[in-house]
Parts: sequence; C-alpha cells; structure tokens
Amino acid sequence: MDVKDFNFDLPQELIAQDPLDDRASSRLLVLDKDTGAVTHRVFRDIVEYLRPGDCLVINDTKVIPARLMGVKADTGAKIEVLLLKRRENDIWETLVKPGKKAKPGTELSFGDGLLTGTVVETVDDGNRLIQFHYEGIFEEILDQLGQMPLPPYITHQLKDKNRYQTVYAKHEGSAAAPTAGLHFTNELLQEIEDMGVKIAHVTLHVGLGTFRPVKVENVLDHHMHSEFYVVEESEAAKVNETKAAGGRVICVGTTSCRTVESASTEDGVLKAGTGWTEIFIYPGYRFKILDALITNFHLPESTLVMLVSALAGREHILAAYEEAIRERYRFFSFGDAMFIAPNPVALPRKTEES
Repeated sequence: MDVKDFNFDLPQELIAQDPLDDRASSRLLVLDKDTGAVTHRVFRDIVEYLRPGDCLVINDTKVIPARLMGVKADTGAKIEVLLLKRRENDIWETLVKPGKKAKPGTELSFGDGLLTGTVVETVDDGNRLIQFHYEGIFEEILDQLGQMPLPPYITHQLKDKNRYQTVYAKHEGSAAAPTAGLHFTNELLQEIEDMGVKIAHVTLHVGLGTFRPVKVENVLDHHMHSEFYVVEESEAAKVNETKAAGGRVICVGTTSCRTVESASTEDGVLKAGTGWTEIFIYPGYRFKILDALITNFHLPESTLVMLVSALAGREHILAAYEEAIRERYRFFSFGDAMFIAPNPVALPRKTEES
C-alpha cells in the first residue's frame, strides 16, 4: 500500500485559518460509507442523523498552552519550546527550535525568569528532555506564559484561546485539540442527550505526531507515535450497553475512535482502564466498536486520511474530498466536518408544533 495512494491536491486557500464565530454553523458533508453517496448539510443538522439508543463517544482532553517562547540564559538568543510529554520531577519531553542551540546543560529562561529550564538530554527524534524550575503551580505559570500550540498550517494568531478547545474539554494534557469536537456547542449536546442518545466520555491526550507526515513510501512501514488514554468504567458501560441493545457507537473524531478501538477486546467489548496506544488504522482494519464517525477533513497522505479510508474505502473518501474541494469546504483543524456512516438517513427535527 503506497502512501501516494492517499494524496490529493488541496488549494491553499481552503485551509481554514480562523474558527467560525458560531461553532455549529460549520458545513457537514454526510458520506454513506457503503455507496459513496454524499449529502451537503450544516453541522447542527447532525441531530437528524442520530437516533435514540445511539452512543456518541467524545474525547474530553484539554489542550495545554504548550508553546513557550524563551531565551538562552547565557546569550539571550531566542528559543521556542513545545511541551510534548510530562515525565517525572518536572521533566518534560519537548521539541526545541532551533534544536542545535539546545545541547545538554543549556540553561533556558521564560517570562523574565518566572520559569527556567535546563536541557538534560537529547532523546528519540531529536526531542529534548528539559528539567523546569519555578515557584508556585506549574499549570498556572504555563497559563500565564504559554501559547496554544496551533498546527503548522495555521498561520493566523488565535484571538481566543478557548476556540482551540472543545466545550467539554476537562483533562489537561494535549498538544493538539481533538478538532472534530470543536463543532459542538453545549446547547447542541443537550439537544442530543435529550433525544435519548448516550454521551460517553473518554480521554486521549493528543500528541504532535498527529501532524507528522508519513515519511515512508509503504504505509506498513510507518511507526505511529504513542498517546496516553483513559476509559472509565461508567463510560465503557455506556458503550457496551449500546452495542448489546443494537444501538450505534458514533465516535467524535479520530482520537475517540483510536481510544475505543485500542481499549476493545477482539469481540468488541470496551474495557475500562488506562494505557498507551500506538494503534495505526488503515484500509483492511476491522472496526470492533465504531459504527460511524464524525470527523474533519484531513491532510493529504496523513494517517488520518488512511483511518477514514479504512472505514469508508479509499475511493469513496477521495471522491468525497474532491467534491468537498469543488464545493469550497474549509479543511483541517478549524474547517468543516464529515459524518461517515452506513446508510445515513436524516429524520427532520421535532418542532414545537409537530
């Protein structure tokens, strides 16, 4: 399987640079995964495709303001640090730019010394382990000094930090947002719950590997980055009860999908627990839990295009993407959404009169 099989030409101007003022007014491309048929809707119409007895799985991770702009203590040279993974004793695995200035022993300063750090060692992929020093609570200092780690294809400054968080973000730890969830408002989630759809929360802390291009020619040679997940007993029960009753499990985003598929038994029972996952879903994969997926439009040749191709077939996905490009949909993190399901049928909302 060649990585180039998952390529498509995307006009630069279709990469969404800013979030919409109204989260739920994004466009929604509905794709029948079995036939490839597409329908064009607006995101808040998602309720018309949901049924009582379904279960929506959402990832409640919270993005930390993980980008720190600092200086080398000895020379004052500017340096940028991106926090990737928390280790023990205030040591973080980080990505440092420019890396050649960050040899072990280098002292760094952020916010006029409010936070300082020492480069301890260089690890895999050229990442640096940095030991941080501060007074008070690290998260509060980070909130004061850090910036949101927006993906490299977003060049605009984000006016409101919260627009790169889902409305249900709860557990801090991500270096990137689970962006399919950005379309939901609290009102829309309430409407969905009121119609008899269960909402199950899982947590997967999204790593920057999400944005890493696949650098090998053969898909099977690609090594996925490792991400930490949590599935609580109560949430696993919601999913398993739904499956047992014949309802559909609809994942919001590829991160929720990868969490439930990682934590599932072979025969499709979701297990509660915590762990690290390197699951790589590509065509040929048999989904054990997921029935349908709400997701954004992904980068060419990315592992995420491969994941949606595993669900709906590469030809259907690439044809739907071509249609989206023709219709001027907005792509990537702040862009529009897709609903991928077998035979998706809309039932009009109940109004006060009906």
